Amino acid sequence: MIRTADLDALPVREALPALVSALDAHGTAVLCAPPGTGKTTLVPLVLAGLVGGGPRRKVIVAEPRRIAARAAARRMAWLLGEQAGGSVGFTVRGERVAGPDTVVEVVTTGVLLQRLQRDQELAGVDVVVLDECHERHLDADTVAAFLLDVRETLRPELRLVAASATTDAAGWAHVLGQGRPGGAPVVEAAGVSYPVETVWAPPPRPVRPPHGMRVDPAQLAHVASVVRRALAERSGDVLCFLPGVGEIARVAGQLAGVEAEVLQLHGRAPAAVQDAALSAQSRRRVILSTAVAESSLTVPGVRVVVDCGLAREPRVDHARGLGALATVRASRAAGRQRAGRAGREAPGAVYRCWSQAEDGRLPAFPSPEIRIADLAQFALQAACWGDPDASGLALLDPPPAGAMAAAREVLAAVGAVDPAGRVTPRGQRMARLGLHPRMARALLDGSAALGPRRAAEIVALLSEEPPREYGDDLAAAWRRARAGGDAYAARWRAEAKRLERAAGAAETGASPRTPSGAAPAVQPARRLRAGSGQSPVSGRGGAGEEALSDDAAGLVAALAFPERVAKAKGQGAFLMANGTGAELADGSALRSAPWVAVAVADRGPHSASARVRLAAVIDEDTARGAARHLLTSGEEVRWEDGDLVARAAERLGAIALAVRPLKNPDPELVRAALLDGLRDDGLGLLRWSADARALRDRLGFLHRTLGGGWPDVQDDEALLERADDWLEPELSRARRRADLGRIDAGQALNRLLPWATGEAARLDELAPERIEVPSGSRIRVDYSAEHGQPVLAVKLQELFGLAETPKVAGVPVLVHLLSPAGRPAAVTADLASFWQGGYRAVRAELRGRYPKHPWPEDPATAEPTRHTNARLRRQQ
Repeated sequence: MIRTADLDALPVREALPALVSALDAHGTAVLCAPPGTGKTTLVPLVLAGLVGGGPRRKVIVAEPRRIAARAAARRMAWLLGEQAGGSVGFTVRGERVAGPDTVVEVVTTGVLLQRLQRDQELAGVDVVVLDECHERHLDADTVAAFLLDVRETLRPELRLVAASATTDAAGWAHVLGQGRPGGAPVVEAAGVSYPVETVWAPPPRPVRPPHGMRVDPAQLAHVASVVRRALAERSGDVLCFLPGVGEIARVAGQLAGVEAEVLQLHGRAPAAVQDAALSAQSRRRVILSTAVAESSLTVPGVRVVVDCGLAREPRVDHARGLGALATVRASRAAGRQRAGRAGREAPGAVYRCWSQAEDGRLPAFPSPEIRIADLAQFALQAACWGDPDASGLALLDPPPAGAMAAAREVLAAVGAVDPAGRVTPRGQRMARLGLHPRMARALLDGSAALGPRRAAEIVALLSEEPPREYGDDLAAAWRRARAGGDAYAARWRAEAKRLERAAGAAETGASPRTPSGAAPAVQPARRLRAGSGQSPVSGRGGAGEEALSDDAAGLVAALAFPERVAKAKGQGAFLMANGTGAELADGSALRSAPWVAVAVADRGPHSASARVRLAAVIDEDTARGAARHLLTSGEEVRWEDGDLVARAAERLGAIALAVRPLKNPDPELVRAALLDGLRDDGLGLLRWSADARALRDRLGFLHRTLGGGWPDVQDDEALLERADDWLEPELSRARRRADLGRIDAGQALNRLLPWATGEAARLDELAPERIEVPSGSRIRVDYSAEHGQPVLAVKLQELFGLAETPKVAGVPVLVHLLSPAGRPAAVTADLASFWQGGYRAVRAELRGRYPKHPWPEDPATAEPTRHTNARLRRQQ
């Protein structure tokens, strides 16, 4: 029996006539409705004609999370007085509860994406509701773009609703409007909410900011203490937001003994636990939840929210080679959503585990996944859709060009696309698996080598990293998961079975062909036969299942992460094919392995090497087979470690497999490598005498002052661009670093002088090496000041009688007047002014210190000299 009273109490009912009219007129609409109004439950029932008396239509509701899809379907079925699977059903990864009478089907966006790739028309579907659009998950954005493409080209009658509690209504209206003036209609529903008091509860001492997936234990201990405080100060259930499953488990352990039932709510939680959290209970509860409870779910009985202030967002994890989650500060928008959970049924309170001052510095909104996530899977979906660069898709935000280029490189490496970016038959099979392309490659090629069961089991381990207590040996973790009875092992077994079925469905029985230049399906020299019980030679001893697990785990890990096959350097250190160093923890059983395939690694912000968290032993043949696209061989002539190296080398990415010296390398390669050395280590590799350096400074001065034909010799890069003009023929004759040191830089620079115009002959006139002063001394001019005047450093007495400052190329020199001891006494660019004013102060200061030298009152008429008074008297 339909629960009419409950349906009538939902506030979104008031907005339904406007929504239906908008869809009848335009086919698309944006629905903005606060949490708790019934947008996820009542709206689909009305659009399907199950309540309200409208025409019967097939409706698909797309939710971003599995737990939300199940809960929404069960809630709608309850409102109809039914069980899920009748008029209302759901489909999530690995579970389908729906039948022939299902009119409203709730699915995850990932499931809908796969369905669109199989059936672009969505035959039989009349309306699609994209729920929680404000979360901007990549799958949801992709689904919206594909559905708009379907409406434009195949099914203009397909109706589309973008629904959210808080969304960019104008942006979605523009996208859904497909160019119509004003865009799609926006329908707003008023909500009913109660006041929520904010309590600022920052940690008493500073905690370390999150890094990667790591959260400071002190932060979690503080969150647990705030939960205890909230239980003591407030009534009602407490909903505590934490970033992930690991943090939930840790805080749950710290809440032992509290007078409340502690429940853990997340996507991996057993269905019974999820149901307990989402239904009213008589006993007081503390519900520790990830972001699944922010907006998609209603948790009855909650009067208090404790917000840790952290969230998980996708990032491109360059250490792992694919997308991963990172812990970040939650946005202010997420904070508002979380706080609102305390005011859904009555007045409540939110305890925020940060200060009010920090709140203003938080990001306003979470970043759309398309801007920050790994796009390999998105790029594969776009290629399967027939738009490899996604340029024709109606997306709220375009994918970053760099991220798309990196994604296409991954797809080409695993054979998912051809050189033009078009999807291959192999890529289509990979897309149907619903996995990251790396994992799909590992499952397909691993199944061919090991059989679907073993490959699926290992890929399941790689898809959801096993707990740290399983250790860093992938094969050992595999055996432990097989024997384990913990929650992870149960999830792992279910996922492995799903992947085994998917692998069997995706395979055609023939070895997939790959485009030219792509990594083919691996053909390991030591092919492992599923079920044979035969152990290949692995160099580790042992036989049977254990040895088979070691080799199989290594093969699948290498297929998933070919760039991270790694060769030992000693002392537990390895070099990965991508050029990054990797280190195993002390005590790891893998430290003695000659080769490993690194499955999980992380690297601190100031660390040169990655710390291996999960890896498997492999041998060189497996590394070669899995990373065949990284194999290169040929002559290498390069500047390395300060000298020229010439060798013939076979490499697997950055790993040297075989190297021998080259006796007669290509002269052109040698010359190019020596130029690289001059760029890397500088022109100081040449022989620079004092005269050569002075010549360079003189030419630099003339280039700055006169320009014209005088060359730019101060900039190393400019000189190297003209290497043919001044370093030949010596450069082409050089074979090593020592030969560069024999090239006379001064002689070489002379070749750059403007000889053709005759200006070269004026070098000593325009920029003389020395200037003769009144005393008869020839003083060297210093032209080394990069942007200043030439400098003439001369003893003051030698300039007596000189009224005007000397000039070079029309530029007055900067005169450094020295004491009789050669120490600076004054600096001037105007000698006439100095004699009239500054000289008196210098004379007063120095005549007592140097009484043996002349200090006339009128220097303009005095005799210039290099000598003392006594010497002058003897000369007379």
